[in-house]
Amino acid sequence: MNEEVKTEEIKTSKKGGKKGWIILLVILGLALIGGAVYLLLTNKDSNKKEVNTETEVKKSAYYMSGNSLQKFDLAFLKLENEKKNMIYSPLSIKYALEMLAEGAKGTSKSQIDGIIGEYVAKKYTNSKNMSFANAMFIRDSFKDKVLPTYAENLTNKYNAEVIYDSFNSAKTINNWISEKTLKLLDNLVDDGAVQQLNFALVNALAIDMSWNYKIQASSSKSDAMSKLYSIKYSHEKYSEYIPIITDDNEYGSTKFDNNKMNAKTVEIGASINNYDIVKTLGEANIRKTVGDEYKKWLVGDGKNDEMAEKDVNKFLDGYIKELNSNYKKAEGSTDFYLYDDIEVKTFAKDLKTYNGNTLQYIGIMPKNVSLDSYINNIEVEKVNNIISNLKDIKSENFKEGVVTKVIGNIPLFKFDYKLKLQDDLKTLGVTDIFAQGKADLSNLTSEKGNYISVEHKANIDFSNDGIKASAATIGGGLGDASGGFDYLYDVPVEIIDLTFNKPYMFLIRDKNSGEVWFSGTVYEPTKGIEKTE
Repeated sequence: MNEEVKTEEIKTSKKGGKKGWIILLVILGLALIGGAVYLLLTNKDSNKKEVNTETEVKKSAYYMSGNSLQKFDLAFLKLENEKKNMIYSPLSIKYALEMLAEGAKGTSKSQIDGIIGEYVAKKYTNSKNMSFANAMFIRDSFKDKVLPTYAENLTNKYNAEVIYDSFNSAKTINNWISEKTLKLLDNLVDDGAVQQLNFALVNALAIDMSWNYKIQASSSKSDAMSKLYSIKYSHEKYSEYIPIITDDNEYGSTKFDNNKMNAKTVEIGASINNYDIVKTLGEANIRKTVGDEYKKWLVGDGKNDEMAEKDVNKFLDGYIKELNSNYKKAEGSTDFYLYDDIEVKTFAKDLKTYNGNTLQYIGIMPKNVSLDSYINNIEVEKVNNIISNLKDIKSENFKEGVVTKVIGNIPLFKFDYKLKLQDDLKTLGVTDIFAQGKADLSNLTSEKGNYISVEHKANIDFSNDGIKASAATIGGGLGDASGGFDYLYDVPVEIIDLTFNKPYMFLIRDKNSGEVWFSGTVYEPTKGIEKTE
């Protein structure tokens, strides 16, 4: 495993003979390992937050008014806008802040509460697909230094286990983390780190998910999660097809970021036929044009005029019916959503629903400005507008009078990132809890002089399989009922190109609540194979 343990350290001065001590807080982000995404965070109930009567809570500029997308969620994109791959979990950071607020008083608490605001964390249910857990590990000799009320609050509000250990090794903590993350995260803490601790706060979550349908179809015999995309409209000059992937060498590639690299991609497509050809051209006109051509074909095939006339009328009835059947057809190569305007391209796709929870991936690529410039100026309202205007592949969502052809190549990517969380939180106004002599953690421990140090790291592997690897093939055939003759009409086609060929940002959110689980940027996707003709 290449994930690092994220630590929150509480330190005290050794002056005056006081013993120094450290709290370890594991903030595990998004881990997609071997084609599976493992999101690591915590769980708490919907109890209302304790009112701080000692210090007035002043609303921060990043005050959260609820669980949907907030300014806080995008703040770290702006603070660490360094033109490189980035990922972090706003949700994990929120949980960490709430758990710290439980142990803080005075200004230390009010600064955190001024950001947490009206946010209420959602309670999730454990299953074979989702594992959520919190724990407080306490060194045997430090048991009496942790206030019973703090441990009780963690148990009651966060369902945290309280576990006593010698802290001679990392075995107890690592075994617990492995169990609570579906045995997918091992040996996250080393013995040396644990031996310095007097207690550790750990929150962990593991989710093993997959897309509803792969982004691009696979030919694996066991793959029930692929959609073969092959479109042909009856009697209209329009057809589309996306090949299936049979091995790794058949993934596509796209020149990325002004040809700086070749990105490994998967292909998407959709066709929405909102061209009512019978109404537009007129049924009588179609019958005459096609009837004349069909009659010529029949006579050339050896039939006399009288025989041909009878066949023409029967043929035209079926021809008109089939033309009408094209109208309002909407088909996609996979299940996805899009938003496209003069400023951005947006591709969104749902993950499979587990325990009633549906996560949605949203990629947003600016068209006319660099990603760093776009992020510097992005506002929550603009992102919420994009999300609210996402369109799925239905005829009513697209322009009338044309066939809309959606094409695109979506890059695959895999990377990790270490957030400068402590510096970022100071910028957002949470300062005292990190400063020795200012931090007030008297709701947590009876010892004085303690303060906090935090770290946060996450990683992601965005693949064709989604969050969990799976395999499938679904195919179908098209036939021609006319017996050899056809008359093809031209149709007006407008193209929406969703190819992501420039750096872009992404969100992974709870589709129901709007909660942002992860956010990040992609400047360097997975390298693709440059193919020659």
